[in-house]
Amino acid sequence: MKSTLNKIDEVNGTILIELEKADYQDKVDKSLNQFRQRAEIPGFRQGKVPKNVIQKLYGKSVLIDEINKIVTEEVSNFVRDNKLKILGEPLNDQSEDRQVDLDKDENYKFYFNIGLTPEFDLKLGKEIEHTYYSVDLEEDLLNKQIDAYKQNYGTYLKVEEESVETDLIKGTLTEVENGEDKENGKVIENAILMPSYIKDEASKAKFIGSKVGDNIIFNPKTAYNNNEAEVASLLQSTKEEIKDVNSDFRFEINEVTRYKEAELNQELFDRVLGEGGATTEEEFRTKVKEQLEKQFKPNADHLFIHEMRDIIVEQMKDVKFPDEFLKRWLLESSENRTEEQVEEDYPKILEDLKFHIAKQKIIEENEIKIEFKDIEELATEVARAQFAQYGMTNLPADVLQNYAKSMLEKEETVQNLFEKATEDKVIDWLKENITVIEKKVSSKEFNEIMTEHSHLHSENVADENEVESETEEVSSDETNE
Repeated sequence: MKSTLNKIDEVNGTILIELEKADYQDKVDKSLNQFRQRAEIPGFRQGKVPKNVIQKLYGKSVLIDEINKIVTEEVSNFVRDNKLKILGEPLNDQSEDRQVDLDKDENYKFYFNIGLTPEFDLKLGKEIEHTYYSVDLEEDLLNKQIDAYKQNYGTYLKVEEESVETDLIKGTLTEVENGEDKENGKVIENAILMPSYIKDEASKAKFIGSKVGDNIIFNPKTAYNNNEAEVASLLQSTKEEIKDVNSDFRFEINEVTRYKEAELNQELFDRVLGEGGATTEEEFRTKVKEQLEKQFKPNADHLFIHEMRDIIVEQMKDVKFPDEFLKRWLLESSENRTEEQVEEDYPKILEDLKFHIAKQKIIEENEIKIEFKDIEELATEVARAQFAQYGMTNLPADVLQNYAKSMLEKEETVQNLFEKATEDKVIDWLKENITVIEKKVSSKEFNEIMTEHSHLHSENVADENEVESETEEVSSDETNE
């Protein structure tokens, strides 16, 4: 067997696989013999079917199958062994004079068209200036966040004074009839309600101003406007169980608790930032502000890499690609795509392909490596950011690690984290090698910049995921080492 590469130009080539009978005959004979052992053909005992009968029935299909296996493996090995950077996958040459005739020949030549990744230079140096935005959080937003922490970490305290609308009132609910406790009626120990949730104003007014020891007669269904879910919750029953209940109830108040927001003291500092995270109000405000500003970094990085993409793609505007090969590959790799769709989508796919290859060039030439510890650290950061969205900013390290560990059990998540870690390192490299102009803006200004960026790129948003997927597939065999 002989394999060679014939380059048509710098981005197109043909791999030629030459097979002689000796390269495939043993495998074909072995496969036919296996068919002979298994074949059940009327008139012959199993395993005793004559070879010529097996050859006649299965010879051609076995020949095709074995040659296909040999050639497919050889093409893959040839690309790997010669360290070819190819785009897409090798495609059978469809030229009429290069078709194989299995009925006439014993030695065969198979031709495969390939698209080669172009060679090019990236001019990314300090002469390139680009803005990187960071957020200087407004004072009113910082105050709102601190107020939210005070609310989140507050506590309910028992009070003896008259209740207000937002108090929790606890007691015993007893079903009544004609002003008296109903015989065998419902009794709910440890019933709880908050006047602010009562929809009927007259019923709500009975509880506002009440205190421990008071007895209040009211109708739950009237109070909650016949909302079965709320009534069932109050009566600690199911919707079915309370369908026919329309009685009044007596609520004997045993306890009134009132929510008191947390004070701005060391206890709150420790609960939000961790023990010793801040010791003064000024330090606490500074740390909280830093945390909130950090939450804008992923979007700032996104904006930076997207704008750098435009610069890089512009630099590559004259780089030659195997356009016709790629269009053919895109068409043949999808059953649902038409030639018209390929022509329409190709400019977007090519732009993303250029940027993807440029990133790979940066990674390879600068020996940027992604270790598993990078993925673990990123998983922990992602977990921390997810919990922070819900105001949970001071989770123990073991909780974060366990959550991150569960994320890493999913192959798709690991792949996504790997791609994110890779892009983060490319962003860091770009920041170090071009001239970055740091610009502080308010969160409002930053959001306006992001909105404008999204608007400018809105024509690509609908197809963005599909195009990115296509780009990864086109360059998936880019380096086969």
